[in-house]
Amino acid sequence: MTAIMSWNADVAYAFTPYKILTLPLGIWPLQEYNTFALVRSIVCGISLTVMMILVFLEINFGIGDAYIKLDNLEVIFCNILAILKIMSFRIYANNLIRNFSSAVNDYLTIDTEEKRTIMRRHAYMGRIICYSILFLAYLASTIFMLMPMIIDDEKIQVNVSIQNQVAGLPVPLTFLGDVQMSTSLYVLISTVQYIVLMLTSTSNCGNDSLFLAITLHVCGQMELLKVEFTNYGVKSKIEDFSILASRHCYLIENAELLINVISFVMLVQTLFSCLIISLIGFQFILALKTHDVVMITKSITMLSALMLQLFFYSFVGDYLKCQMEDIAHSIYSCIWYDFPLKLMRNVLFVIMRSQQPVQLLAGRFFVVNIKSYMTILKSSLSYLSVLRVMVDA
Repeated sequence: MTAIMSWNADVAYAFTPYKILTLPLGIWPLQEYNTFALVRSIVCGISLTVMMILVFLEINFGIGDAYIKLDNLEVIFCNILAILKIMSFRIYANNLIRNFSSAVNDYLTIDTEEKRTIMRRHAYMGRIICYSILFLAYLASTIFMLMPMIIDDEKIQVNVSIQNQVAGLPVPLTFLGDVQMSTSLYVLISTVQYIVLMLTSTSNCGNDSLFLAITLHVCGQMELLKVEFTNYGVKSKIEDFSILASRHCYLIENAELLINVISFVMLVQTLFSCLIISLIGFQFILALKTHDVVMITKSITMLSALMLQLFFYSFVGDYLKCQMEDIAHSIYSCIWYDFPLKLMRNVLFVIMRSQQPVQLLAGRFFVVNIKSYMTILKSSLSYLSVLRVMVDA
């Protein structure tokens, strides 16, 4: 009974945060995929789409200044990414189900403290990633909510025109024209917008956390497999080499399934990231010139959240590649020279397969790693430099 409780505690430690985040969105892989789950996903998608349409109308027909229009453009980009992630996680639900079911089984079959330590370490890395990006994302949404109240507090009065009040909403709706609106209605609309902003943050960063956590679990299983390969032929009780080779192939297949889930979304996110980093950087430059403390704070928060999100993808992509390649080194570290000739050939095949590691790809052609992360930053800074020159001119 004690062992079972410990196993259950391991599973809860590894996956509870992601269940809380993604179950309301209808994309939690271990849920029952019934009509209610589909309805939750549809409701979230419709909410994000309505927000995106309203923001698009505001950009085209609103009377906001450049600050507001840039904010609105950033919200549209985030909404598009959130909708794409919900759709992708629903379309490729079977890929996620296989990986998460396998992960739960891995935790339930822990038989040594060494395995528990390695798996817990990777689960801890996933939780750190989750808490970090969610904190910054929710902070940015809260600043969006409070900023109009801080800047335009004098405009928020009872029964004034909507032309004034909507300019003080988290997401302004000045394109609606001059319509009377009570304070209670203003508060209601602000609350709904804030909820949708938080939904956008969860659909973006919550889904990212889910994906990165299960990818880190695969990395952890690769590390355990490296230990098994290194110790092969040393311990008195050893598994058959074919079992380890099959486990290697199984983990590679799981990693490839995960890449299929995120490939197209990562391509869009990479392109948008360059644009959003440039736009936020442009806002930051304007805010520095006008000494706008609130805008400086908001820009720094959003920029930090976006760059941290991109960095975590790059870090996990690099880590996955390294773990795949290190399988070859672990096999070479065992006493392969004492193996029978037939087994030596099998060892060679595994080493050759390790030389072609699974990598995190955006659009199946752009490798997401630390090197590409630096490339994105350089490109974004180049765009930002052009914008800065245009402003100075």
